[in-house]
Amino acid sequence: MSGVRQIEVGPDEGDQRIDRWLRRRFPQLGQGRIEKMCRKGELRVDGGRVKPATRVEVGQTVRVPPIPDAAPAAPKARPEVSGADAEMLRSRVLWRDDHLLALDKPAGLAVQGGSGQDRHVDGMAEALRFDADAPPRLVHRLDRETSGVLLMARTRSAAAAATAAFRARETRKIYWAAVAGTPTPRMGTIKYGLVKGQGERMETVHPQQVEATPGAKRALSDYAVLDDAGGRVSWAALVPVTGRTHQLRAHMAALGHPIVGDGRYGGRGQENLGDGWGAMLGGAVSRKMHLHARSLSFDHPVTGRRVTITAPLPEHMQATWDLLGWRPEDVPADPFEEMDP
Repeated sequence: MSGVRQIEVGPDEGDQRIDRWLRRRFPQLGQGRIEKMCRKGELRVDGGRVKPATRVEVGQTVRVPPIPDAAPAAPKARPEVSGADAEMLRSRVLWRDDHLLALDKPAGLAVQGGSGQDRHVDGMAEALRFDADAPPRLVHRLDRETSGVLLMARTRSAAAAATAAFRARETRKIYWAAVAGTPTPRMGTIKYGLVKGQGERMETVHPQQVEATPGAKRALSDYAVLDDAGGRVSWAALVPVTGRTHQLRAHMAALGHPIVGDGRYGGRGQENLGDGWGAMLGGAVSRKMHLHARSLSFDHPVTGRRVTITAPLPEHMQATWDLLGWRPEDVPADPFEEMDP
């Protein structure tokens, strides 16, 4: 049995539950033992007590108490990727070089595995190896129902650099969404903090109450209205200045303009496209969530040049845009730089 260890969360280990992180590091540990370690305060992150569901982030230090030694576990084989899935993923590569790869993730495909998720980008990454020594690694995440640009690293050094850039907010992410109603003013910043609520739902916290709310984190989102349909539905550009779970979805709902098709944050009427603009369109709009990671800009970790990658609208959102007469070519690539407030 080894003594107490201080382990830093690695570049490809962030944004996951600590119990899952620990089981991957120490497969001999059972869930009951991990929960006991949490209750007794033996397991800590950056000196603070944790629960099994606490999420760890890259760069944090985890205090691990003495654990019985075990024979090294055999590497878990990645599930075999079907020919159809491999072809689908390769067809959605937007850009790649020797260091990075950008994928146009389809709506409905999870980025990582979880409860009930056995088909996800991480598990099918072997299909995206191409000529590299290993499959590409995730450096950030998108919600399962969110489509658009997903960046992956093809080398360990690129993964570390890209992860650090996301943490330092040196990347520029612009999302497009259809939202209920029309926000006023048409451009602004949402400053509500976020705290985990019941299930997977995030609850908003007034900025003045964040410090006094256990578990709450500050969050900032910029928004700009690009077009609207009679004030009933709007095309919004969104920038998550911080990168909290479900940030854009929770922020737009708190603003009173939930994202179309987001049943978790939009409520029954929004999910079913009932009263209001959904009825006006005669039910012609898809019930899928209308949130799309439109573009990602970053400084290349090797060449230093600025790279901007853009993903086309998914089919269900393009149908809505066509119905409303909204055209991507009519709006600036970065409205926050080119539009007047």
